[in-house]
Amino acid sequence: MNTNWIKVIVAAFFEVFWVIGLKHADDFWTWAGTVISIIVSFYVMIMAGRKLPVGTVYAVFVGLGTAGTVIAEILFFGEPFKMSKILMILLLLAGVIGLKLVTTDKVKEGAES
Repeated sequence: MNTNWIKVIVAAFFEVFWVIGLKHADDFWTWAGTVISIIVSFYVMIMAGRKLPVGTVYAVFVGLGTAGTVIAEILFFGEPFKMSKILMILLLLAGVIGLKLVTTDKVKEGAES
């Protein structure tokens, strides 16, 4: 896995924070953290999209962010655990992993310099 795919994972990690922040932020500091998470998340995703196929980057970003948000809501915020929900998240992750596996990384000549 190259650094650009790691950027997508980092962007999805921050997506989880800002999505949760949109629901649970209630004071200046939690809103500030939410805004910072949005900025970091989209900046890192855009940087990865400059070297990787944008459609695949966005699909992986949203898929991982969705899975992370659902899991965080179950673990930290009392969302009910439902096996059907977990199975759908696993199906989503299988699709994201499959999409990543069939996508070839085309690096332009001189783009890494």
